[in-house]
Amino acid sequence: MIREDRIQLNQRFIKVFKLLEERGDIVLNDRNGRGIGDFAERILGNRSYGHIIRAFLNPNDKRVLDYRHARSLCHEYGVNEAYMLDGVGEPFGLHPLITQNQETDTDGNRSGNILFTTVQAFAGSGVDAASETREELSYFNLPGLQGNGLVAFPIDGDSMEPVISDGDVIICRQIGGVHEVRENHIYAVKNNGTLWVKYVQPLKDSRGRINKLKMISANYLEYDPFEEEVNEYTRLYVVVRKISNIP
Repeated sequence: MIREDRIQLNQRFIKVFKLLEERGDIVLNDRNGRGIGDFAERILGNRSYGHIIRAFLNPNDKRVLDYRHARSLCHEYGVNEAYMLDGVGEPFGLHPLITQNQETDTDGNRSGNILFTTVQAFAGSGVDAASETREELSYFNLPGLQGNGLVAFPIDGDSMEPVISDGDVIICRQIGGVHEVRENHIYAVKNNGTLWVKYVQPLKDSRGRINKLKMISANYLEYDPFEEEVNEYTRLYVVVRKISNIP
């Protein structure tokens, strides 16, 4: 008998699959890397397992996704792991927590859509939907920045000068995964408890998969580029706004 948690996991998989179709990341009859066989290879390790994916998508089939392949889905397509594994938050992007100390409006909603946090909390699991944080969270608004999943934190260091200076606050929004990285954009890259803010270039292995990220500082005269391996815990956030101190 299939456990209830596995059934719920598979139901979330069906929802995520449909969202990926709507985004154009999956095109069932595509022959250029986005077809059902390509999806099966990335998730199950074999492109001939498209029929298994179709079985997972059939609510009347007894075959359901397991947690190992659910983690592969999160890694390959940038799905929120907290949502996929535990049903917490949203399929994509951050899902900030509301704490008891957080200021709310008269309707009981949080007073802003941008979460302000610390580098240390953001680099770890402090703002992930699956875990509680002991820091006192605060939220704020800025004109022109709507929607959920926005997080802000202060910059410590001069590696991105003169573009971003020490003490500036940047606001970021999570992207779907490494395949969405665009040239000449700055990203906050969170990986294994460490956070970098850099220009990013994706690097591919012999099979055409992005397996590393090249990190490039704006202050390139003092900071050399370096490479960081991509893994299931890698998360990327595009920088959408900078708030600078007034000298």
